[in-house]
Amino acid sequence: MNIEQAVSAAVAGLQLGSTFTLDDLLTAVRARRNRRLRIVELADLDTSDGICAVWLVTDTDDIVLHARSDSALHRQQFVLHEFAHMILGHCEGQDCAAEDVLLPNIPPYTRGRLLKRQDIDCETEIAAESLADRLAAGIRGSVFAETRYSEVFG
Repeated sequence: MNIEQAVSAAVAGLQLGSTFTLDDLLTAVRARRNRRLRIVELADLDTSDGICAVWLVTDTDDIVLHARSDSALHRQQFVLHEFAHMILGHCEGQDCAAEDVLLPNIPPYTRGRLLKRQDIDCETEIAAESLADRLAAGIRGSVFAETRYSEVFG
């Protein structure tokens, strides 16, 4: 399956329609993964290091840690990219296992995801960014619908 097909299938699988709110998306991701989902801004996370957000998995929760940004849209894209990894099933099972010799205090799943992300041109990162863009478009569509944007400017 190519990236566009995978992204389209993932969007359809959410059963949210073409426009939805961020809250609708949060509910769908929580239900799909059957886990709590928390989003936390880390003021000390510096995007110049190349990491804007990271998805951590505990026994009961999915946690998205993201960098601070003055742009709400930029912050949203950080978070949606991590949601996209969850929705697409990236790093499930042993896909992101990593040895614990160098980073023993970080759970293996998280280590693996961090180490794998260094290649931003790989298919997984491209697919996640593509899905994040589609999710952002759905959220924007919902905002435009709520504000009657198309009636005023259409």
